[in-house]
Amino acid sequence: MTAGRLSSGVEAAGLIRRAEVAGDFAAVLHKGDPDRGALLIVVRGRGRYVACLERSLVADGRYRWGTAGPGESAPDDELAEFLAKRLRFDPDLWLIELDIAEPERFIAETTSAG
Repeated sequence: MTAGRLSSGVEAAGLIRRAEVAGDFAAVLHKGDPDRGALLIVVRGRGRYVACLERSLVADGRYRWGTAGPGESAPDDELAEFLAKRLRFDPDLWLIELDIAEPERFIAETTSAG
């Protein structure tokens, strides 16, 4: 594990807890490697797909959250195809789904943190 980085399992648990505390829905769609698996969040608002967020290593050696995958309101089949492709490429990937009251705010807070 890289210094300053939470393990994937701990960060996944934190994301789920963050949603639950706010009264929102969270689920693990695929459990990846507990220490080094990549994290991908499917963000929904009232069941409507909004975005995918992915934690990635950036040039300065830190991890940041950014958007990935299909655009807002993409059809379910396009999202399913994207997720299936990512899992084929990286079976250690964590897929977390959040259905939250304020998805745009969550995305802004998560991607600006760092």
